[in-house]
Amino acid sequence: MPHRPLPLNLTRLRADHAPALLAFERANRAYFARSVPDRGDDYFASFASRHAALLAEQDAGVCHFHLLLDDDGAVLGRVNLVDVEDGSADLGYRVAEHATGRGLAVAAVREMCARAAADYGLTALTAATTLDNAASRAVLARTGFVPVGDIDLDGSPGTRYELSLGQSIGWTHA
Repeated sequence: MPHRPLPLNLTRLRADHAPALLAFERANRAYFARSVPDRGDDYFASFASRHAALLAEQDAGVCHFHLLLDDDGAVLGRVNLVDVEDGSADLGYRVAEHATGRGLAVAAVREMCARAAADYGLTALTAATTLDNAASRAVLARTGFVPVGDIDLDGSPGTRYELSLGQSIGWTHA
C-alpha cells in the first residue's frame, strides 16, 4: 500500500510543545540510536529543564528550533538551526520512523533553508552526518548541500557539508 504524502507544518518550538516533543523522542529513541548517538537516560529524566533551556537559547537568538507537526499536533520530526553566528548556523534534523520515505525530510530541510535566509538573515548553513547514514546523506545532497570534508561524529566517521543560501534557487518561503 503506498504511503500518502504528509503535510509540511514546520512550527517554531514553543513551551507548550514539550509533551508532544517528549513523546516523539521516546517513541523514536531506538530508531534514532541506530544512526546517531543516543541522547541517554538523563535527557529524558531532565526533559523539562532541557526544553526550557532550548527556549532560552532560541530567545537569545543563538538557535532556532522547529517541529514538524501532523494535523493533530503530533511531532513527526525536528529541524534545528544551532550555533547561529556571523550569518551561519549548523542544521540538524530527525524524522519519526513511521514518517520516513515520504520526502518529508527533504521538504523540511528546503523550507528551513528558505526560512534561514528570509526569517533569520543567514547566508550559509553547515551540516554533518555519519558515513553509514545513507538517508541523511541523500537529504543533504537533494537540498543542495556540498560535502566539504571528513569529520568524526562521536567516534563514527562522517562528512561535513555546507550550503550557501545565496545560491539556493527555486525555493520559496511559505
